Amino acid sequence: MPLDRDKAKRKIELALRLGKKRNFLESVDATIVLKGIDLKSPEARIREIVYLPNKPNKDVKICVVAEGDLALKAKQLGLEVYSRQDIQGIEKKEAKRIAQKCDWVLVQVQLMGLAGRFLGPALGPRGKVPTPLPPNVNLEDYIERYKRAVMVRIKGQPQISVRIGTEDMDPEKLVENLQAVYNVVEQKLGPQTISKVIVKKTMGVPVEV
Repeated sequence: MPLDRDKAKRKIELALRLGKKRNFLESVDATIVLKGIDLKSPEARIREIVYLPNKPNKDVKICVVAEGDLALKAKQLGLEVYSRQDIQGIEKKEAKRIAQKCDWVLVQVQLMGLAGRFLGPALGPRGKVPTPLPPNVNLEDYIERYKRAVMVRIKGQPQISVRIGTEDMDPEKLVENLQAVYNVVEQKLGPQTISKVIVKKTMGVPVEV
């Protein structure tokens, strides 16, 4: 079923009004409920990065695994940087700490194998993966892209849940972000698999679109 954008905007506006006002900036989350999906099938292993058209007004913690000039540039941008020595042989407890606090772990290409081996087991269960940084990357631009990025994946239930923004954003921009996620799910799984869409603030009332 195609997404009715006018209806989605009205429902998002309703979700923004419902619930108590909190003393922190709440995210706006969207859940796409699926039907006719075998969770054990290859198609259910969807793992797609979606770059939202509009950046949420919330900090995204981006960590970098790198060495040399790339590590220096990352530090200049105020990012948390881990070297080859930091990652190699890292204890499981420390790997879990990194996985918990880093929303994205961007990795210099030549260190991908190392990051996958030592950080992958901690990142995977949290729906995160080491993401390669292309050679000669414009790091500043790349970081800006990942501040808008969300991971579309199925986590044990026939549904996909992602943050589409924050409660202080224009509802129209939230609709645009929802549409971007919806398009990827529709393309990867087929329109017939989408049962319904639900939007809500972090601690708010769920509203069906």
